Amino acid sequence: MDDDDLSDLYQEIILSHNKRPHNEGELDPRSGEAEGYNPLCGDRIRVYVHKTDSGLLDAVTFTGEGCAISRAAASIMTDSVKNLDPAGVEAKIAEALEMLTSKEEPEIDLTVIGDLAALVGVRHFPARIKCATLAWHTLESALKGEGIVSTEEG
Repeated sequence: MDDDDLSDLYQEIILSHNKRPHNEGELDPRSGEAEGYNPLCGDRIRVYVHKTDSGLLDAVTFTGEGCAISRAAASIMTDSVKNLDPAGVEAKIAEALEMLTSKEEPEIDLTVIGDLAALVGVRHFPARIKCATLAWHTLESALKGEGIVSTEEG
């Protein structure tokens, strides 16, 4: 598959997750939640989590409004972390943030990271990176019991 075909595939994945997001809606009961806000483009999402007594993240959902990238990233994030233990969730968050923010071109294995790979193209548009990372930072805040995160904080 050449770069143009791959780029088209990634764009289709993002558009699909934006139009038909996975795990969208409030979660009840929940163990935690946090709100994320990106003042640069107005993205605002709320992430809800439910952990089992052993710490397994057995449910994660989101609500909110935003651009196609932020909504797709939130949808992809919920699929990527569901049913992981705390160490697995931390590793997946770190992997996603590294992939999206690293100065180095990441090694992408579609068979391992699935739809998350579609977000790698965002790296070529620095103004949109915060759109793609907002859900991941909001998930971190929800798991830590922090209420609000803004992309302007870091």
